Amino acid sequence: MTNRNYTPFDRLVMNFDHGIRTVFGKPEVTERPNPAEGVAEAELMDAEKQLAIRLMRINHAGEVAAQALYQGQAMTAKLPEVREKMERAALEENDHLAWCERRVTELGSHTSLLNPLWYGGSLAIGALAGKVGDKWSLGFVAETERQVISHLEAHLEQIPEKDLKSRKILEQMKADEAHHGNMAVEAGGAKLPAPVKGFMQLTSKLMTKSAYWL
Repeated sequence: MTNRNYTPFDRLVMNFDHGIRTVFGKPEVTERPNPAEGVAEAELMDAEKQLAIRLMRINHAGEVAAQALYQGQAMTAKLPEVREKMERAALEENDHLAWCERRVTELGSHTSLLNPLWYGGSLAIGALAGKVGDKWSLGFVAETERQVISHLEAHLEQIPEKDLKSRKILEQMKADEAHHGNMAVEAGGAKLPAPVKGFMQLTSKLMTKSAYWL
């Protein structure tokens, strides 16, 4: 079977469709099962449930942003093998998106109302990173995943201990993010300058604080 060579317009339409599915619909996922499948639902007190909702909403918003970053980088990546790595990582991140959305729904709430904003801003940042060069784009992925792992570790400490469903999802996400980060480094990702890392941390804090409430 031969791979189709997509035109820039084809990729633009595909990315628009991907964005609509990510923010408003059901994105394409892999064959992997939800890690919370078969885990019994715990009886949570109101305060515990609200905390779990807000943490999982933050993680869902983070996955929306991750999708946009990967898609933006895939659009502007110069080497086909780099583009393929970005697209595969985005597909695996879709699993996280679906798992977090389902968990927020199970807990009786909604995902972040600001998701369209997170997607649009992250798409632009990802496209810019890809334009700068593949080694910097991959370095951006590696640093993003490092910061995401840090957030997940903090959430695993905060999530109610008896909320095993949420905990299973976060643990699998952490393992996947580590894999994606290592993949980016092994593919030639460059270490980012300190000011860029600081900007990434600042935007991450803005998103997490907003998604916590909205």
